[in-house]
Amino acid sequence: MSNLEETMKIFQKADAVCFDVDSTLIQDESIDDLAKFCGVGDEVQELTRQAMGGQKSYKESLEARLDLIKPSKSTMERFITQTPIKFTKGITSLVSKMQERGTAIYLVTGGFTCIVRSFAKELNIPVENIYANKLLFDYDGDYGGFDESEPTCSTGGKPKVMAILKEKFGYQRLVMIGDGATDMEACPPADAFIGFGGNQIRSKVQEGAQWFVTDFQELITVLDA
Repeated sequence: MSNLEETMKIFQKADAVCFDVDSTLIQDESIDDLAKFCGVGDEVQELTRQAMGGQKSYKESLEARLDLIKPSKSTMERFITQTPIKFTKGITSLVSKMQERGTAIYLVTGGFTCIVRSFAKELNIPVENIYANKLLFDYDGDYGGFDESEPTCSTGGKPKVMAILKEKFGYQRLVMIGDGATDMEACPPADAFIGFGGNQIRSKVQEGAQWFVTDFQELITVLDA
């Protein structure tokens, strides 16, 4: 992994930047909010904490959490409609600035495509730039599992997405930004990782990241330098 100075230089000249969503792009964990919406908040939050801390494989945690929540199609529609988006302070300015520079922006998350689409729309990020998990529903609209072919449903999924992007588009300076252990493991293949602690500080990420920030203004300042 690059040192701090190298990481900053890569970020300044990045041709693509990938953001984690929960506790990075937005202030909260969407799956925890969904669990509260469905009345199983405390149980699911503990499983999320274990996953983000690297104590449990992401796929095991995702399956266990969804088995508790069992979100139907109609529940998801109500949740998305009734839950306001709480973007992290500074993210809209940062994304806009990078887009003006011609940097490709991707959302790479273990969250759900149906939820993330609304975030992407607000930030003018193309829907095809979302790499997330897809919920499955049966004929009656009841919860039917999740698409296990998506790389983001498993530990090691985010590095796979980085490799896909580099192979597909030939990016030379690909950066991953996120708060969790699954984000940090994306580098390599990503050329740099920036740990984010503006909403949640994960000790494993704070200790392991070459560049750890708690405010997106720090990244804006580096871009303006």
